[in-house]
Amino acid sequence: MAVPKKKKSKSKTRMRRASNWKLAAPSRSNCPRCGSAKVPHTVCPNCGWYKDRVAVDVA
Repeated sequence: MAVPKKKKSKSKTRMRRASNWKLAAPSRSNCPRCGSAKVPHTVCPNCGWYKDRVAVDVA
């Protein structure tokens, strides 16, 4: 059975484990009405439309 020759340091172990904790940026889509960037499946913050209708009155 294979045995490591040297002990892994705490920093190397923690760096390896920390790679799984990275946060991803939220995905973006374009509003079909005004073309601004928005989060998918949410009301457009620029024009207030969602699913081909006015959902929020944006003044």
